[in-house]
Formats: sequence, C-alpha cells, structure tokens
Amino acid sequence: MNRTTLSLIAGATALAAVTGFAALSTPDTSGDSTAKAAAQLPVERTSLLCPEPSSSDLAETSYTAFTPVTKGAGGSGKAELAAANGQSADGSTAGKSGKSGKKDTGAPVVRPKEPGKPVTGTAEGAETPGLIGTATGRFAPGWTVQETTQVAAGTGRGLLGTNCAAPDSEFWFPGAGTADGRTDYVHLTNPDDSAAVVDIELYGKDGALKSTLGEGITVQPHSSEPILLSTLTDETDTDVTVHVTARSGRVAAAVQALDDKLGGDWLAASADPAGSLVLPGIPKDATDVRLVAFTPGDSDADLRLRLASPTGQITPAGNETLHVKAGMTAAVDLGDVTRGEAGSLLLTPSDTSVPVVAALRVVRGKGDKRETAFIPATAPVGTRATVAGNRSKGTTLALTAPARTTQVKVTASAGSGGGTPVTKTYTIKAGTTQNVDAPVPSGLKGTYALTVEPVSAGPVYAARTLEAAGEGLPAFTIQTLPDDRGAVAVPEAEQDLSVLQK
Repeated sequence: MNRTTLSLIAGATALAAVTGFAALSTPDTSGDSTAKAAAQLPVERTSLLCPEPSSSDLAETSYTAFTPVTKGAGGSGKAELAAANGQSADGSTAGKSGKSGKKDTGAPVVRPKEPGKPVTGTAEGAETPGLIGTATGRFAPGWTVQETTQVAAGTGRGLLGTNCAAPDSEFWFPGAGTADGRTDYVHLTNPDDSAAVVDIELYGKDGALKSTLGEGITVQPHSSEPILLSTLTDETDTDVTVHVTARSGRVAAAVQALDDKLGGDWLAASADPAGSLVLPGIPKDATDVRLVAFTPGDSDADLRLRLASPTGQITPAGNETLHVKAGMTAAVDLGDVTRGEAGSLLLTPSDTSVPVVAALRVVRGKGDKRETAFIPATAPVGTRATVAGNRSKGTTLALTAPARTTQVKVTASAGSGGGTPVTKTYTIKAGTTQNVDAPVPSGLKGTYALTVEPVSAGPVYAARTLEAAGEGLPAFTIQTLPDDRGAVAVPEAEQDLSVLQK
C-alpha cells in the first residue's frame, strides 16, 4: 500500500471518529479520483453545560431545551440535562462533587421528546447544581438550552439568564469586577470523565492583578466549580477582564456578576479577539451603558465607536474613540447612548487593527429600581441561530446588519405546552439595528424558541432581551445569538481502492 493511500485513510478515519460522517468510497467509472468539495452535514453530538444558577434561597430557575428541525439529521438520538454532581448522565459515579458542596437534590433533568418543540424544567432555592447535557442524533444540530433565574431580593436580585455553553479550552470575560459591592464568580463545569486543570488570570486598569490562587485549579469529572473572584486577589478594581484557560481537559465557563445596588446577570464569554467587534441589542430605554475592552497582545488598540441605530450609524458624542493599552482593561461610560431607540455598538480599528475582546454592562431603571445585564461581543448568526425560553410578553429581538442590507427569516417554534409555529421575514437595512416584532406561535402555551436564519447576503448579528415583572424593578436579561454550529464541513474522500489489492 502506498504512503498517499495510507495517509488518506488515516485522515478520513480520524474525521469519522469526530463527526461520524466521513467515509471512503470507490472511484467513479471515469477514473476521476479528485476529492469532492466539503459538504455541510448535521453534527451528531452536542454538549452543553449550565452553571449553578444561584446561591440565593429566593431563586426560582427555569430551563428550556430546544432543537430546531434540521434537514438531513438522523432519525434517532436523544438529549438530556442531568445534574453535575460527580455522576455521569447514566448515573454512574465519575468523580466527586465540586467545591461548592452542592448536591443533587432533585434538580431538573430535561429530556426533549422531539425536535421542534421546547421542553422545560424548573428548580427553586440555592441547592440547584450545575447541569451537564448531551444531545445526539436528530437532537444534536442546533441544540440550545436557556437557563433563567429570578431572584426576588438581595445581592444580584432581578432576572439572570444565560445560554448554556459548549465546553472549550479558552474564554475571555471583559466586564467582571472585584470592587466593593461586587460579588462575581467564574463558574467552571467539566463534562468529561477525567479532571480538568484550569488557570484564571485577572486584568484591571493597570494590568495583571496579583494572584497565585488562580493557577492550577482542578475541576473534577462531571462537576461544577464556582470560584469567587475576590478570593483570587487582594486587589480591587471596578472593571476586570477574566481570562480562563484549560491546561488539560476542557470546561464551560461563565461569570455570574452580582452587584449590591444594580442587581446582576450572567456575563457570557466575548467572541474571540478580533480587530472589529459587534455588540448587538442595547435596550432602547437603557439609562447607562458601559463599554469594557481588553487587548491580549503586545500592542495598544485604538477603536472607533459607532452606534447602529434604526436609521443608520452615528458616532456617540464625546466618545468617538477608545484607546486600549496592551494588557490593561479599558472602560468608558456611554450613558443613555441609545436615547430611546434600538441600538448596537460597532467597534472598528481607527488605525492599525489589533485584536480585542469587549463587553457592555447595560443598566435599566433609576435610583433603587435599577437592574443590570451584559452584552458580550459576539459572532454573527451565520447559517442559523436559536434562542429558547421566550414568552408571549417581554421578549424583544434585535437584528443588526452592519455592512449590507439583509433579509432575515425568523421562526417561532411550537410552544412547550402547545401552539403552532409561525415564520416571518424581515429586511434589515445596512448599518442599522431593528427591534423587530418577533413572531409568536399561534395558540401559544408555555415558552417557545426563536430561530434566526439569514436568507440573503450578511452578516447579521442578533440579541434577545427577556423582561419579567419585579415589583417596579425593570428585571431583564440579554442573550446574543451566534451561529448554532449545527453543521460541520465534511469532505467526501475518494480513492482508488484497487491499490489495496497490489
């Protein structure tokens, strides 16, 4: 057997192990052995991890799991969310529980029955552990899980929400804090059968914060670890960038940012460092918007700030640019930058392009009736993106087309308790952000999912805001909608197998 054939078979076998789709086929009758172009095929397995929702006894948490119907997906498979308490999904012991000491005290296990219909679960109090979930077969492409918690009083009161995240090896969180009045945790969840070893670095306005306790943190198999940031350093800073890296294994990471006066929410990871970033879906009634940015390289970054409004791009008065020193966290208050209109923040280089990460802290309300949410820089919708946990009231979908006019199809799924899907198509003009009148399933019962799909040239960015009644408190949370990674590019390898007989 020649070396080329061996390499091809080895490569295709490795790809098949990852995706389940790669295959070798016999050559066609013409003798042409040129490999065909990569095909976009549905993924066969997706992992999502939900952090421990709250340490408050007053917390009420709901989970909504959903898989959009995907053409070409397999006819079998399953999905399940189970407690991250040191046990695998089948109940076998795989390791000890995390440092938090939380136990499986009847935490919801969510099992969708079919793609296209959401399924929900609930939990109450402070003993709810993190959840580890796996979807296979027809449930895997585009599987999404929303975790939403309402806390009636105390530090971090209000509405906290997050899209449960896929495991990875590196995360950036600009927008955290260690100042007085802040209680911020970074939650680490390990889905695998072996321990993960993680490093946490903190960067403030003057550079790296002194810390040795953030090195070599062990996250046991099938467990969740909440790490209080103030225990990692003696230094206090209003604006901190958190860098999480896995030395070995992989984890999902999210920051729970809690403020004594401003409530709290989940801060999801920023998009990968890039020269240009989009932060979509600033509420039109935001009373204060704060931009936090960080550049991980050795060069300073100079950013141009623009707001994509419903009528076009404008430059925030007095905040035309932001200088970000290398290795230091920069922040600027933009005030009520949206001034009663929908908006998204666009960051572009004003000179040389330098990779940065960024997030917005958004405040609604005034005085004692204020609440906080976060908008990290995000990737575009891509082929398709989905967000679950929507309600008939209090759901706002923001769509941004920073470069060119784009048509976008939005589908409201069936409800978790009943209802018929509805689809609408919207035109988003170049350089604008629109709060669209998102469709609601006819005859809706329960919650539903929104799936966003561009139908013409993009890119398009999206964010969803959820609101809830809270005794005069403007309780809200915001989730961005990056591509759901429901498909994988798989080349069809073709090779003349007759050489195997020589």
